[in-house]
Amino acid sequence: MAMPTGKPRQTSTDYAKPYRPLPVAIVNHVGRLARRLRRGDALNVDSMLAAARKRTGLSDFGDDWFLQPLDVLVKSINEEANLTTAGYVVQRARIVSALSTRLRAQQLICKHPEILDLDLGRIVLICGLQRTATTKLHRLIAADPGMRALSAWEALNPVPLPGDAPGDPQQRLREAQRAERTLSWLAPEFSAVHPIGHDAPEEDVFLLDLSFMSQSPEAMMHVPTYSAWLEHQDHTKSYEYLFAMLKVLQWQRPGRNWVLKTPNHLEHLDVALRVLPRTAIIQTHRDPKRAIASFCSMVAHGRGILSDRVDPRGIAAHWVPKMRRMLERSIATRYSVKADACVDVSYYDLVRNPLDELRRIYRCAAIEYDEESERSATEALRLNVKDRHGAHAYSLGDFGLDADRIDRDFEFYTRVYRIPDEQAGLAEN
Repeated sequence: MAMPTGKPRQTSTDYAKPYRPLPVAIVNHVGRLARRLRRGDALNVDSMLAAARKRTGLSDFGDDWFLQPLDVLVKSINEEANLTTAGYVVQRARIVSALSTRLRAQQLICKHPEILDLDLGRIVLICGLQRTATTKLHRLIAADPGMRALSAWEALNPVPLPGDAPGDPQQRLREAQRAERTLSWLAPEFSAVHPIGHDAPEEDVFLLDLSFMSQSPEAMMHVPTYSAWLEHQDHTKSYEYLFAMLKVLQWQRPGRNWVLKTPNHLEHLDVALRVLPRTAIIQTHRDPKRAIASFCSMVAHGRGILSDRVDPRGIAAHWVPKMRRMLERSIATRYSVKADACVDVSYYDLVRNPLDELRRIYRCAAIEYDEESERSATEALRLNVKDRHGAHAYSLGDFGLDADRIDRDFEFYTRVYRIPDEQAGLAEN
């Protein structure tokens, strides 16, 4: 019998063979047989709108501008995503849930129009390429009692559910716990790639998902038509809806200041700064070679939950140009638009000296950092231990990429922010 090595178990890099629980594998097999008989799983916008109305007993969506992005997304899923039957079930549930949230939000705002007049205080907007310690920084700041963050259970249900008592989110917490357990069952390794907790701080990209205009579908599925369409759209309305939903959350559980986080913001900093008042930009930086390899692996693991056809090289072919565009747009915005503050954070400094970096960020963003902020951050560091769910294994070669190409393609970025070569011996994620 082999003796334990003490090293954390590593995630698989065999992306072409996603893990399947036996019941899911059976459902997918039955679904493939049904499709051969022309009884497909295709999503239908009208049926999902009807399902949301039936679930909530409501009919008023307010401004229905979101129907166009929803139509484009659904058409792309049906024609390009190659989802399994279980994948279609998951996506239909996500869309119906988003539509139901829009219905409940419209009802709530009509009943309490004063919600839209609420002040969110200072907004700290964490952005940066995926896998550059944005999650680590987000959780450190969100631990501060003086900062309000979106929790995972709120991301799933930002509006109170029928029967919720004021100030008592137990029903929503239970739903989030079920979702967390379901994800762990479907993809046991995913928590090693990206830690998830039902009550942990979560990305506000989930609020952008309510408008069907975010990077989430591109990360979860192969939807090139939707991605190409999304790139050329004005994202103002989706950010205005995000702002409204933050006020809905503030109405339920007030906070002095807010901390937001999603790499999605990197591509739309101009819109975010125009829509969100009193915003400080916190941008994290890391060697793109590591960030890209890590994120492509995360995408491959995520797509394997919904599809049997995971193409690592196709993932890189989509995301490398997109990540370059995100950085190009962010640099252009930061040269041309004035934020209340712009703070650049080195991944390596944050990993080595997190509390020192946190104090600097607070000082630059003009937010009070007191003893309680320090204690809360220290406790968050103690709880969030690296590799506690297993070690995330990844490499550029898994996706048909090489270091020289990434160095060339992203030299414009590493030069501007003086980002070191991580292969030279710096700490790795």
